[in-house]
Amino acid sequence: MGVEHYRATVTQQRQIAKRLLDEESYRKLVVEELQHRLKNKSSTIHAVLHQVLENQPQVWASIDSRIRSLSATDDLIARVDGSGCDIKDLLLSELGPYGHVRFNLNGDPLFLPAKLAVSLALIFHELATNAGKYGAFSSARGLLQVSWTLSEDRLNLTWDETEGPTIDSVGEAGFGTKLLKAALSPFDGKTEIAFLKSGVHCTMQCRVPKA
Repeated sequence: MGVEHYRATVTQQRQIAKRLLDEESYRKLVVEELQHRLKNKSSTIHAVLHQVLENQPQVWASIDSRIRSLSATDDLIARVDGSGCDIKDLLLSELGPYGHVRFNLNGDPLFLPAKLAVSLALIFHELATNAGKYGAFSSARGLLQVSWTLSEDRLNLTWDETEGPTIDSVGEAGFGTKLLKAALSPFDGKTEIAFLKSGVHCTMQCRVPKA
C-alpha cells in the first residue's frame, strides 16, 4: 500500500507540474501575441500620422520622437514580461544616444511598474530632447546628473544639468512643458523645473505603485 500510494502521489505531482508548465507556456504565448499586436498598432499609428503631417515637418518631428520613445519603452518593458522595468535601464535607453560620458546616474536598483515607467519615459524624453537642443547635451562640456531615492513608496528624482549654454529667457509653455507638469499626477506626483544659470534643474516626486 505504501509503494502504491507513493507512486500515485508522484504521478499526481507530475500531472500538476505538467499542467502548470502548459499554463505558463500558454500565458507567455498570449502575452507575446498582445505585445506583437500592440507593436503593429503603434507602427500603424506612426505611419498614419506621418502621412497626415507630411506637409507639417515641425509638428511631425515633435510627434515622431515621442512615439519612438514610447516604442522603445514598450520594448524595454516587454523584456521583463510586460510587468515594468528598472529605472536605470529606462534612463540608459533614453540617454544612451547622447554618449555615456555625458551623464551620471545615481541611485539604487528600482523596479518601476509599467504605467509609471511609461510616464517617466515621456518625462525623460522631453528633458533629454531639450538638453540636446538647448541644454547640457548641446554644449561640448555639458554634463547631466540624475539621482533618485525611494522613501517608503515615494520616489524622489532630481535631474541636474551643468556646463550648458546660459539660458537668457524662457518662452511660453508648450506641449512638452505641460506634459512635464501633468505626467505624474496619476501617481500623486508633481514635477518642478527651474532654469538656473548652471543649467536646467528638475525635481520629480511620485508614489510608486506596488507591482
